Amino acid sequence: MAHGDGVNVQVRRFRLTVVEGPAAGKQCESSEDRSTIGSQDGNDLQVADPTVSRYHCEIVVEGSRAAVIDLGSKNGTTLDGVHIKHAYLRDGSLLRLGKTVIRFDLAPEINRVLTSERRAFGQLVGASPAMRHVFALLERAAASDATVLLEGETGTGKGEAAEALHRNSARKSGPFVTVDCGAIPANLLESELFGHERGAFTGATAQRVGSFEEANGGTIFLDEIGELPPDLQPKLLRVLETRTLRRVGGTGTVKVDVRIVAATNRDLRAEVNAGRFRADLYFRLAVVRCALPALRQRPEDLPLVSESLLRRLGADDEQLALLAQPGFHERLASAAWPGNVRELRNYLERCLVFQDALPLGAEPALPSAPQRTGDAAMIAEPLTIARDRAALEFERQYLETLLARHDRMIDAAAAAGIGRVYLYKLMVKHGLRRRDS
Repeated sequence: MAHGDGVNVQVRRFRLTVVEGPAAGKQCESSEDRSTIGSQDGNDLQVADPTVSRYHCEIVVEGSRAAVIDLGSKNGTTLDGVHIKHAYLRDGSLLRLGKTVIRFDLAPEINRVLTSERRAFGQLVGASPAMRHVFALLERAAASDATVLLEGETGTGKGEAAEALHRNSARKSGPFVTVDCGAIPANLLESELFGHERGAFTGATAQRVGSFEEANGGTIFLDEIGELPPDLQPKLLRVLETRTLRRVGGTGTVKVDVRIVAATNRDLRAEVNAGRFRADLYFRLAVVRCALPALRQRPEDLPLVSESLLRRLGADDEQLALLAQPGFHERLASAAWPGNVRELRNYLERCLVFQDALPLGAEPALPSAPQRTGDAAMIAEPLTIARDRAALEFERQYLETLLARHDRMIDAAAAAGIGRVYLYKLMVKHGLRRRDS
């Protein structure tokens, strides 16, 4: 369905037609390589049906096929009678969203997807069609002051993309200020963002300028924006709409001239559906959406990315010969890299330390089982005690591997599927500490 011509990528168009439900007869044709369907204004196909979620599902061209992805909808998505989360479409497939049925048809026309001739943008590196599309979006976004939402898994380079946007913009001589919304306690985040006046709360002995004011004339990067507490979302929305803020404990407003770039490893549309993120704030943030592909989705970029990382790690020409070892790139490409570029960087750094290509540890690490001590030792204590001791050992090994793979607590907690507070309690229980603590 998609093919490349140099740096030009052409994608087969598709048509969506509502064949049953309140919006029967409504159509939309794809203008890019993806289209969203939902009841909220702003979808490519807006369906006025109360049984359809605000952002219900998305149609995405993936290589030679088109896929439908449910966006955490309330009533789910059915493809040709089967409930799905992510599935491939065929010409004429029928999608059911609540009481609405939509037909997917391939169109004879093609779309030309925006691409760039670049092989790098800041510290982002790649020559794959996916990355050249990302570079083209970033180039256009850098030339404007539009708010940008960067999406992608942990370790895909959202922070690097945000900084490159700033360095290539008209604001490059201004400050670049980063706020990690997931790393700052909720009760301190408002002051971090907007500042506070003296006496605003216990301990506020002096006025403090917040990150928005610090970024005046430049760019503020709101990392992990999906972690923003609900009570702060309307306050951020007001800043986006008016470019003014009110410090905590203050009565007057302060004007700010700042470009806003946000990033998330969540799908904020699913968060909107779940009621955890305001739809109007999402609109304001997603003026330009840029999805950074996972490393496993662009294996052809591994040689370029690996060389770039090794050079940034200070590798000399002799050490760069590591890349020429027989089968080295094939081994890299065979790994899943759940931690993406960050995990690849850590692996290559270990290779430099040991001056060799280490056995790959890129698959999701399951700690090795405790050594079997023999039948006699195994039954020397009651079953419940032996079982608890084995579980405790597994838990510790799991945590050690998890913390070695992820630099930030929020990323480690997300990968483990647990809350940050619970992760911290487990670390205390096992006497473990973060590497940066």
